[in-house]
Amino acid sequence: MVSLREAVMTPDLQPAFRALADPTRRDILRMLGDREMTIAEVSENFDMTRAAVKKHLVMLSDGGLINVRAEGREKLNSLNADALRPVMHWLGWFDQFWDTRLDALKNVIEQEETND
Repeated sequence: MVSLREAVMTPDLQPAFRALADPTRRDILRMLGDREMTIAEVSENFDMTRAAVKKHLVMLSDGGLINVRAEGREKLNSLNADALRPVMHWLGWFDQFWDTRLDALKNVIEQEETND
């Protein structure tokens, strides 16, 4: 169980959340989860310029969510799944928050049903 203190004590998540805020970047992350891709390969999946895709990839890289490595003249982008762990840890507190509240609601409803 994640305490609120543990959730708050996670590393600075602002760059990762900023990167995750955009639906295009989330789509790019899903694609990179399947395989490494060049900017050109990522660009083929979107109706935008390579320069616009490059900006999205820079945001993902700045957020630590992707790795970029050079191979010859190309740069290959891949998902850095480990960088999502602190984000999931932080979100885990809210998951537990709702589980606790929903369990309490379920108990109240079950008690009312047995009292009827």
